[in-house]
Amino acid sequence: MSETLVLGGGCFWCTEAVFVQVRGVLYVESGYCNGHVNAPSYEQVCTGSTGHNEVVKLVYDPAQVSTRELLEIFFLIHDPTTLNRQGHDVGTQYRSGIYFTSPAQEADACDLINGLGQAGVYPKTIVTEVLALDNYSAAEDYHQDFFERNPNQGYCQAVAAPKVAKFRQTFARLVRG
Repeated sequence: MSETLVLGGGCFWCTEAVFVQVRGVLYVESGYCNGHVNAPSYEQVCTGSTGHNEVVKLVYDPAQVSTRELLEIFFLIHDPTTLNRQGHDVGTQYRSGIYFTSPAQEADACDLINGLGQAGVYPKTIVTEVLALDNYSAAEDYHQDFFERNPNQGYCQAVAAPKVAKFRQTFARLVRG
């Protein structure tokens, strides 16, 4: 039986580029969630006025990869201490967020965040929001599989490719075979 978890870690192109390579992740879709406009466009979300976050929806097999492992990857590939920003991407649509679909996912997220905080893994406080998934819609087709279709695009080379490399090095055991 599969589960769904939605993560916001900055630009969805970068986040998607990593999670499509994770063993046990069955489906990855770029989208928008937890805003107040139904089915917003990319242009609307970019204004920051819809309240949505750029996210990736993961459908995964928990027998192959746990929620905890997915969250550990998530915390490796983005900075959870910068409010409404990832690198040069600035705005509420780039906030760090975990959007759960079950109480167990919420507990895993809160436990991991507390553990990272207590261990002092980051020099600043983790600002990742942990909320129930709400008002999700898929991003436009041209955003799906963006890194795979545009590996030589400048943003992909400068931002997404290093995240993919970091994942592959740190979590080699979870790289899709």
